[in-house]
Amino acid sequence: NVDPEFLKAARDLGEALASRGVGVVFGGGKAGMMGAVADAALARGGEVVGVIPKKLMDLELAHTGCTTLHVVDTMHERKMLMAELADAFIALPGGWGTMEEITEVTTWTQLNIHVKPVGLLNPFGYWDHLLKWAQHACKVGFMAESSVTMLCADADPAVLLEAMSVAQLPCMSDKLKTIRSGYYKLSADEAVHRDRMLTRVLTGSLVVAAFVLGGWVCRPARRL
Repeated sequence: NVDPEFLKAARDLGEALASRGVGVVFGGGKAGMMGAVADAALARGGEVVGVIPKKLMDLELAHTGCTTLHVVDTMHERKMLMAELADAFIALPGGWGTMEEITEVTTWTQLNIHVKPVGLLNPFGYWDHLLKWAQHACKVGFMAESSVTMLCADADPAVLLEAMSVAQLPCMSDKLKTIRSGYYKLSADEAVHRDRMLTRVLTGSLVVAAFVLGGWVCRPARRL
């Protein structure tokens, strides 16, 4: 069972989003952290949009109080629709699914596949080890400093939202200039191959984006 203090942190975030006129897009479930966020936002008169797979709907796990509830066929469709609806992403404390989702959206921001701020609600230092890992990855050369600092984190929802509203997101075109300037002299064929690979990175040979904890993200009605 989730510690009640974490559920309170989720409710605090839902209230903070609604008070700023920020709509919530989430995975459509009624339980746990995502249910707590949705309930709190709805109680403050906020817009809450759920996106849930039909299988979970059939198991009666859906939050039926949402402003709008989209029912889709697969988890992939769920993530695609949530990515389209969201303008920013916030992860709360969670497990493997949360980790997968937040790293995916962060990577897509890093590559400018979308240009959307990403944040971690960090009550009781839950994400501290992840943040330390990112700093270590930067120190040993696997990550640029801009890729570390673009990820906002705070235990206070208001502070987190303010940080996300002014976050400096990486510019992939600047990074490509650095990469290209560092290449040794290539043959014509090697240069063509290199540029094709860089283009694939920018346009994303993958598919669409991602989502967050318990599957939810936020959509600013105006600004964070």
